[in-house]
Amino acid sequence: MKRIVFGVVSLVLLGIEIMIGLYASGWIRNYFGDVLVVILIYTLCRTISPDKPSVWYVFPTAVLVFAFVVEFLQLWGFCDRLGITNKLLRIIIGTGFSVADLVSYIAGIIPCYFVEYRIFKNRKYRRGEME
Repeated sequence: MKRIVFGVVSLVLLGIEIMIGLYASGWIRNYFGDVLVVILIYTLCRTISPDKPSVWYVFPTAVLVFAFVVEFLQLWGFCDRLGITNKLLRIIIGTGFSVADLVSYIAGIIPCYFVEYRIFKNRKYRRGEME
């Protein structure tokens, strides 16, 4: 059931991200879109992964590391070095490094940590493992 909820949230977030990409500008596109994109990646991971990690912070941390790696690849000039010319792919990957993007990713992943902690805590409680 949780996977279905995460799937629906993923679709809603994807729709919002597409709308931001098409119509928004300024801080909404530059920062809010980055906050939402890590939440979108997190919900997608929770949707497709049948595994339940043994520690609550695995999924959000993996998503944050992935976002940081992509951002630092932008600093390296990933798209240009690999000769990626497709406009949509360049938008998805990104072409410009920004410390503000890293801060946005951190801001976006914080609610994911809270959600993951609640899920983990509730699962332990149902199994009678609470202190």
